Amino acid sequence: MGNKPAKQAREVGSPLAQDRQEIHLKIVPPLDHAYVRWLARDLERIHGFTPRNCRAVTPPDHYTEYMRLQGWLDVNLDDPDLAHLFPSGPSPLQTVE
Repeated sequence: MGNKPAKQAREVGSPLAQDRQEIHLKIVPPLDHAYVRWLARDLERIHGFTPRNCRAVTPPDHYTEYMRLQGWLDVNLDDPDLAHLFPSGPSPLQTVE
């Protein structure tokens, strides 16, 4: 017994084999439709989950200070570049007179 030397890979001596181009195909095997429906429903359940009555989380003070130094907390909500982020019309928090 003992250690045996590893087998050396044989080099191809034919010049035709060196010029040959190999084509690799990705073929998807047929899937069970019931499994695919179950998987889609399960993924929708996981990724569509939104917690109810979640409390706001306050970041640590050192992180807030870092954001302030980088200018990330200086946001003008009237900026036209940010208008697409807010719903059009009066905000539900604003009172309409």
